[in-house]
Amino acid sequence: MSYLENIRTFVRVYELGSMSAAGRDLRISPAVTSARISQLEDHLSVRLFQRTTRSLTPTAQGKAFYGGACSVLDAVSYAEAQVMELTENPKGQLHVAAPLGVGRRLIAPHVPAFTTDYPLIDVRLRMTDRNVDLTAEGLDLAFHLGQPADSNLRQRKIAEVTRVLVASPNYIASRGRPADGKALIKDKHECLNLRFPGATEFQWQLQTDNGPQRFRVQGRLESDDGDVLTDWALSGQGVAMKPRFEVAEHIASGALVVVAERTPPMPVQMSCLYTHRRHQDPKTRLFMEFMVDRVANAIRTAESLS
Repeated sequence: MSYLENIRTFVRVYELGSMSAAGRDLRISPAVTSARISQLEDHLSVRLFQRTTRSLTPTAQGKAFYGGACSVLDAVSYAEAQVMELTENPKGQLHVAAPLGVGRRLIAPHVPAFTTDYPLIDVRLRMTDRNVDLTAEGLDLAFHLGQPADSNLRQRKIAEVTRVLVASPNYIASRGRPADGKALIKDKHECLNLRFPGATEFQWQLQTDNGPQRFRVQGRLESDDGDVLTDWALSGQGVAMKPRFEVAEHIASGALVVVAERTPPMPVQMSCLYTHRRHQDPKTRLFMEFMVDRVANAIRTAESLS
C-alpha cells in the first residue's frame, strides 16, 4: 500500500472524525480505511487514534503528525500542479459544491462542455443549500451566495444577484398583496423560509428609505431546499424570498407576482470560494475560469426574462 495514500487517508480521518466518513470521501471501504491507518501506525510505531465503539479521537502523536502530514500533501499537490501546468490535458477528480438552485440552473448545464474540453478531469458536483466546509468535506471550490462564514477562504466574485419577494396570484387573492416589509409583519403573512443549520429565527434584510433593515418574519413552512420554497410559493402557500434568476420564468408567465416592491430584498453576491492550496491546482483554476463568465451571463439572461 502506498505510504502517501496512507497519509492521505489519515488526514481525511482526522478531519472528518470518522473512518466510515473518510472512506466515503475517498471512495474506499471502511476495511481499507482502517487497514491504511493501521499500516501507518505500524510504520510510525505509535497510536494515531484512540478508538472505541462510538468515538475516534486523535492521540497526542496523531495531533502532532497531522500538521506534518498536511505539509506533505501540500508539497505533493504543488509538485503535481507544476507538472500539470506544463501539460495540455490536466487530469484528476474535481470536487465542486453549489446551492441547489445555482447548481441545477447555472452550473450543471455547463459541466458537459467543460468535460468535453478537458476529458481527463472528472467533475464531482455536490448540490446543497447548507453552508459547506471546503476543507472538512474535501472540496476544491464552492459556488456561494452571500458572505462566506470562513474569512480565511479566497473568493472570486461572479455577479451581484438581485432577489425578489414573490407569491402566487391565488395567495394574493386570499391574503392581499403586501406593499412593503412592515405589511409582511403587520398582516401576518405566511413567509416561506430557507432553513439553515442552527437557525433559531428568520430575518429578511430589505431595502427601506432609511437603509437596510431586518424584518423578523414568520411562517408555518420551512425547508432546507430552495426549490421546495419555489414550489410552495407556486401552490399558494406564502411569500418566498428568491434570487430573481430562479423565478424569472414564473414571474414572466404570471405564475408568481413580485410583492413588497417598496422594500425589495438586499442583493447578494455570488462567488467562487476556494482555499489557497486549492488555487494552486490547475483543475480548480480551469473550472473556475470556464464557469465565471458563463454563470454571470446566465444570470443576466434569466433576470431579463422578468
